[in-house]
Amino acid sequence: MAFRIIWSADGLLAIALAAPPSRVEARARVRQAVREAAAQWRSIDIDTISVQSNPGQAPALQLPDRTVGLSISHDEGLSLAAIHLHGKVGIDVMRVVAIPDWEIVARDYLGLQVTSQLAAMPAAERPLALAQAWTAREASLKCAGLQLAEWSDAIIDCRLQALPVQLPYVATLAY
Repeated sequence: MAFRIIWSADGLLAIALAAPPSRVEARARVRQAVREAAAQWRSIDIDTISVQSNPGQAPALQLPDRTVGLSISHDEGLSLAAIHLHGKVGIDVMRVVAIPDWEIVARDYLGLQVTSQLAAMPAAERPLALAQAWTAREASLKCAGLQLAEWSDAIIDCRLQALPVQLPYVATLAY
């Protein structure tokens, strides 16, 4: 499986791979890539690693000696995954595009402060900034084990890391 490591730190690994058009195939490929990446990273047999997922719950990575945090995100043409050996993790990727009703989306899901910041910037810069804010929010929610919902000012205690992906994509890791 052709994946590349896009970020690594103590106990954290983020990978990227090209995603096929079929979401079902993209899901299967990223799960296989996660197993391969974990096997190489931890120097363990791939047959001792599995991806566990249950509807409505975050996936987890089962290593021979423990279960660790796993997060997966897809957008057209790109899949990302993050593994965290020491806790929960969230990852999100989004293609940068102009969204006609950006202000409603931002207000409903990113809050008034982010909406005001987006409104104050030049229109040409807004799609990138919106994608950055969106991926940060989505990754944070995943890290906290929460599903996407309309804005709440509840504090989510996760560190954020912008990930080095090429435009037209933006990605954020939360841990």
